[in-house]
Amino acid sequence: MSFPQSFLDDLRARVGLADVVGTSVKLIKRGREYSGLCPFHSEKSPSFTVNEQKGFYHCFGCGAHGDVISFVMNTRGLTFVEAVEVLANQVGMDVPKPSREAQEREQKAKTLYEVMEAACAFFERMLRMPEGKEGLDYFRQRGLDDKTISDFRLGYAPDNRGALKAALKREEIDEKLMIEAGLLIDPEEGGRQSYDRFRGRVMFPILDRRGRVVAFGGRVMGDGKPKYLNSPDTPLFHKGRLLYGLPQAREASRQDAPIIVTEGYMDVIALHRAGFRGAVAPLGTAVTEEQIGELWKMTNEPILCLDGDDAGKRAAVRAAERALPILRPGKSLLFSILPEGEDPDSLMAAPDGFNSFRKIIEHAVPLAELVWRMDVGAHKIDTPERRAALEATINQRVSVIADEAVRSQYNAVFRDRIWKLFKGDRGGKAANRSGNSGGFQNKKSGWGGKRGKNDHFWGPAGKAVPGMSRPPMQKKRDLQDSILLLTLINHPALHDEIGEQLGIYSCADSALDNLRRAVLKLLDDDPGLDCETIKAQLERDGLSETVLRVVSADVIAHAAFAKPETPLERALTGWKQVFSMAVSSLEDEEAKYAVRQLAADTSEEEWERFSHRREDLARRREKVFKLDD
Repeated sequence: MSFPQSFLDDLRARVGLADVVGTSVKLIKRGREYSGLCPFHSEKSPSFTVNEQKGFYHCFGCGAHGDVISFVMNTRGLTFVEAVEVLANQVGMDVPKPSREAQEREQKAKTLYEVMEAACAFFERMLRMPEGKEGLDYFRQRGLDDKTISDFRLGYAPDNRGALKAALKREEIDEKLMIEAGLLIDPEEGGRQSYDRFRGRVMFPILDRRGRVVAFGGRVMGDGKPKYLNSPDTPLFHKGRLLYGLPQAREASRQDAPIIVTEGYMDVIALHRAGFRGAVAPLGTAVTEEQIGELWKMTNEPILCLDGDDAGKRAAVRAAERALPILRPGKSLLFSILPEGEDPDSLMAAPDGFNSFRKIIEHAVPLAELVWRMDVGAHKIDTPERRAALEATINQRVSVIADEAVRSQYNAVFRDRIWKLFKGDRGGKAANRSGNSGGFQNKKSGWGGKRGKNDHFWGPAGKAVPGMSRPPMQKKRDLQDSILLLTLINHPALHDEIGEQLGIYSCADSALDNLRRAVLKLLDDDPGLDCETIKAQLERDGLSETVLRVVSADVIAHAAFAKPETPLERALTGWKQVFSMAVSSLEDEEAKYAVRQLAADTSEEEWERFSHRREDLARRREKVFKLDD
């Protein structure tokens, strides 16, 4: 059912967002916003904010975001229509009556849910009947107990062309609805009767976000084909949008459980039984953009747990290629690899499987590192042409990122890393190496390392991306960037004067750049904040470690004007001086890199590239400093 946009806008305007949220969350007013403990995940320090003026809530901890309607939907388990009706009743608004067509669609969807629920109950019964002994034995052999079978509503489809059809007809369910729900196959040839889609298979119900049965996955018993069969797309189900185990994972994410994407139904169940209740699986396809978006609703960095064979690496590449265009600040993917021949199900059956899997997850590789290894591992860099090819490949890869801030960070990181890689390869010393500063060999597979081992493509990453060290100027740049941020934090009144310049600037260190964006956002939302409130909010947002770096005695020792007691005019003068030096340092660094590239390759193509770099630097300098006029 849909409503006129004018009605929804009027409803949101009349309903007080803070009032609605305040019925389930204790809110404290801070400037123009309210803050409190997030209702969608467990936390001790408030990271949940409500912006009444802009009409949205946001949690900096779990990423939950929405308006008053979505808040009522997610906290009370209501549909969109139900939430709208609840809010409209609160403010005395009449809900528009739906059109006849909308009513018919809504009634049909409701009926299809009932059909799917009846089918699920039938499969569950059959698992406990003599016809289902083969299926029950299969689950027992896989180590599943009655509680797990019940929790996941596992079942069995008899090896009979009409068992489900007959059972649902006895419940007076129309055959056309069974076909529309994907339970029956309707032959194209005239005169032939429809028949059960799932036969002789153990059944895995697929649930939507609200826990309603919308589809099934069936695994054949024996050597039949296909091994796994999923429901077709229906009015209730689109396989590229949902994930197996989604409602359980959504609940687990509220307790800060890691969200782990694995390959199959049994892998999800095995991980849930072992305590990893944030496990989900795509439905027989590569991870889609819609599924990545669904994952980001639960966590900022879901972990894709893939096999260590060539197929697993291809799946990683496909996921990376689909994620890059839709990346946004704070939202990314991590990748982990299992030992060859293992899957989560088999690993959990091992004596120390839990700890082994936990270590694998802890060593997940960030998307940025994966992208680097994807391209560098497939290139040699022993000639200027090959170096140029690698640089062009990486630039093309990064260019698809739509978000400007994320794309800028990727460009900065990869530019510096290419510089270091080419510097280490100067003079042809590594002519026989692949294009990787770590030195792993360019094997036939194109990824490096020995198959079946924790090679450099998949190697542990820890908290920082390995090898992403900065050039020698980094220490100076970090100090300059820290001074710029400290001055603004201690003198928030400067925001109107310097906010736009700092907004188009980018700190070299990713942690400092995250702090830069956070400070600017706070002051954009509420320019009246004082320095202590800003620091407190930044700490609540999980940036306390970076704040401590910026407010350290070492930074203050290099910039007395940044102290809170310094007059505003003097603080502004000092800030502008440091900002000018920081921009110049960045330009010098990039210009030197361009000169080194030209010295290594004096071709016309490289000269043209050098000229473009020089013009780009000039444009950027003009853009930054014209704001100061």
